[in-house]
Order: sequence, then structure tokens, then C-alpha cells
Amino acid sequence: MDRIDSVAVFTEVAERGSFADAARHLNRSPAAITRAVAELEARLGVRLLNRTTRAVSVTEPGQRFLAGARRVLADLAEIEQAAIGQGSAPRGELRVTAPIVFGRRHVMPLVTDFLAQFPEVSVRLALLDRPADLVEEGLDAAIRIGALGDTSAIATRVGALRRTVVAAPAYLKQRGQPKRPGDLAGHDVIAFSGLEGVERWRFAGGAEAPIKPRLIVNTAEAAIDAALSGFGITRVLSYQAVDALADRSLLRLLRDHEGDDIPVNVVYPDGRHPPPKLRAFLDALVPRLRQRCEQIAKALP
Repeated sequence: MDRIDSVAVFTEVAERGSFADAARHLNRSPAAITRAVAELEARLGVRLLNRTTRAVSVTEPGQRFLAGARRVLADLAEIEQAAIGQGSAPRGELRVTAPIVFGRRHVMPLVTDFLAQFPEVSVRLALLDRPADLVEEGLDAAIRIGALGDTSAIATRVGALRRTVVAAPAYLKQRGQPKRPGDLAGHDVIAFSGLEGVERWRFAGGAEAPIKPRLIVNTAEAAIDAALSGFGITRVLSYQAVDALADRSLLRLLRDHEGDDIPVNVVYPDGRHPPPKLRAFLDALVPRLRQRCEQIAKALP
């Protein structure tokens, strides 16, 4: 069995979690599928799959190999399409990731519009509040909020957000409004562990203010809900609170101390020209996502 075929067989088994399902899909015998994976593992000298009588799971080396395998197979499909004159038409699956709330509210509508325009493309959208590794996880593109750090990915900036301190009018009427970051020490604070530390918040000029959270949550929605209830003060990214700020169910505090803008970028792996499906996706996504970021900035009171 040739090397590409064994890679394709392994990928099918890994994604279906079953030798039998992979055999049915590929119209081969289970023995042939098992033998192909065993030969691949022997050639690489590592175990790619864990087998039990009930399930098949991918090992850690297998996960790394799977990410590369998906990309190799996708590249091969594009080469074949180009050879028969179909390379210019966007087709195939795109794997994209974005932060959970931002992805649901601002990326998902753009993805569904894109899919309506390109019926031969499918998208696997993973909403994650962590920076996914594009190469390791076999991703075609990612929407990133925050500094990119050292990366070989190509990045296109589409906008900027701010860290915004907010509270409900009822809470502020009862406890008073902080005038400077240091005043937060005397307030009930709701800390969102996914944004920054839960012991101190950083503000403009590198200033730090200690906080003593009475409630720590791991999602922005929970922090905003607690603030809306009048429990205390929280700090989230501007897009997460823009609706509540617009209808004044939350008020923006300490705006002169908010600090630097937080960049929003669309990134994709470097090292090759983007295939037609990715080029089409970037052409559709970037200008509209830039427009949404501008709308968020304008909507902040």
C-alpha cells in the first residue's frame, strides 16, 4: 500500500473513531484497514491509535500526525483539482477557529453568508477561548483577539477592542462610582478568569489596581449577568458588553484609564499560497469583520 493511501486510511479511522466504520466508508475489508494503519505505525515507529474492544482513540503523536495528514490530503486534492482545470473554484472543507462569544455573535453570521455564496465549500468552526495552534490542529484560519506573540502565521488586522469596566446603575447608586482604578479595592468585584488576573487589573500606562473579587467566573456572559443583577463591578472586552452599554443597563466606568486597544486579527499559516477556498473565505470575511469591529467601537457610549 502506498504512503498516501495509508495516511488517508489512518485519517479516516481517526476521524470516525472506528476501524469498521472506516472500512465501510472506504469500501474495504476491516482487515485491510487494520493492516494499513499497522504498516504506517511500523514505518513511523510510533503508535498512532489506541485500540480497545469498544473504542479507538488517537494518541498524542497521532494527534500531531493527524493535523499534518489532513493538510497533506487537502493539498493533494487541490493539486488534483488544478490538474483537471478545477483549481480556481473554491471547494472542500475549511477549518476555522474563533473566540466563543465573538465567534458566535460576529463570525458565525459571516460564515453562513459565505457558505450560501459557495455551495461547494464546508466549514468546521471551532469556538474556543484559547489560542489554537494552526499547524498542530490542522486549521486553515483563526480569528485572534490580543497580541499574537511569536508566530509564523500571516496576520491581517481587522480592528481593535478595549477592556471595559462596567456596573449596573443600581449598584452604583448604592455603592458609589469609582473615580480611579485604586477605588476598586473598596468595591464588590466580579472577576472573569478568561480575560486577565483575578488579583489585579492593569490599566493605562502600566498602572495596576488590586482587586478582591467576591465572585470569579470563567465566561464573559456569566460576569455580565452578575453585573446586570447589580451584584458588583466587572471588566470585559467591549464587544461583550456593547448591547448592555447601549441600553444603559450597564454603565462604562474608568474610561480614561482603560489602556491600549486590543488588536483583532485574522491569521492563517504561512509557507504556501492560500488555496482557492481560503482565498475566497478571507476575501469575504476580512472586510465585513473589519466593518463589525468599527461598529462596535462606534457603539460604545
